[in-house]
Amino acid sequence: MAANSAVACRRRSFTRCARALSSSACSPTVAVLFQAIDPPVINGVRYQDSGADIAYALRQKGVRVLTPNPSPSDSSHEGWSFPDTEEGIYSAVQQGATHLWANTILFASHPLQMSSKLTPLASDLYVVGQPPGLVENFDDKSFLNNKLRELGGFSLPRAWMVGPDNVRQILNQIDRYPIVGKPVRGRGSHGVRVCQDAAQLEQHAEILLAESPLIMLEEFLAGEEATITVMPPTPSRPDYWCMVPVTRFNHEDGIAPYNGVVAVTTNSRVVSEDEMKDPAYNKVMRQCEGVARLIGATAPIRVDVRRFRVGSEFALFDINMKPNMTGPGRPGRVDQASLTAMAAAAIGWDYGTLLQHILEGGQPLGQFRNYSSPF
Repeated sequence: MAANSAVACRRRSFTRCARALSSSACSPTVAVLFQAIDPPVINGVRYQDSGADIAYALRQKGVRVLTPNPSPSDSSHEGWSFPDTEEGIYSAVQQGATHLWANTILFASHPLQMSSKLTPLASDLYVVGQPPGLVENFDDKSFLNNKLRELGGFSLPRAWMVGPDNVRQILNQIDRYPIVGKPVRGRGSHGVRVCQDAAQLEQHAEILLAESPLIMLEEFLAGEEATITVMPPTPSRPDYWCMVPVTRFNHEDGIAPYNGVVAVTTNSRVVSEDEMKDPAYNKVMRQCEGVARLIGATAPIRVDVRRFRVGSEFALFDINMKPNMTGPGRPGRVDQASLTAMAAAAIGWDYGTLLQHILEGGQPLGQFRNYSSPF
């Protein structure tokens, strides 16, 4: 009875605050979630990051942010966000959270999708993040890229899907190098390597197949690399739109290093106004918006693009459902801007303002759960 009474009280509170971001009478109460659950193996692949940065920066902007530790240390990443277990999420809700920031990897059986405790609040509790069904489908690089190839209208490199049963057959078909070998699911540059010849490719494929039953081989794109953040619709801007591209440089063996090893501020910069006169940027930005619109993204996605060769058009080669969202603010984090935060700075948004705009796009839990794939 006590639990039902608590839910009833929370529901009345949510009803008053459901439109928090568009109403001057009520403000959101945010709880950031971190990944405490080991995601399941999906097609043979297994998957606290920026949670403290997000919670700290939102609080600095005057947003009410709940934290499991009432007074977390500014210099620590601990105590700022709730675990994404059913217990952790429900604890945040009971404490008054109206908006759950899903700074975690979601999947079809995740508590945000399945928890019956949250069901009574499905129309009033808001979630910032991608629907679990979207992430589980489209975090698979091969699945999404193949669907885009089938539809047409998107520029993509040649690619091959490889498993233990066809690895020899595919390797014998490839007659042009370099070739990039990478996992079909992954984060950052883990497992990504440019192979210069058949021997290197065979060796790397063997390493990848030891981790996963399915891997991806891809035509190496030799030109400029850039990354483009696509923002989702919000009440103030009701369609998908791209931020300014961020160009990447100082690659290591042809691959941009993972930002956990090399801060992106040291090997990336926003494309200049003069450079933006090149129509190739506008063309690929419209394609990136098209991808986000097609899959129905409800939070930012980041699309990595690269020119086929120097001076050519761009191809889409990696579509990230959960772009890194680290940012400066806390002590010792001055150089930890993410690629998305760098792009936001170019349009006059500091890190906290970027997060406020992302928060504006939060979706009701019921809508979040009812996501339907376009394929």
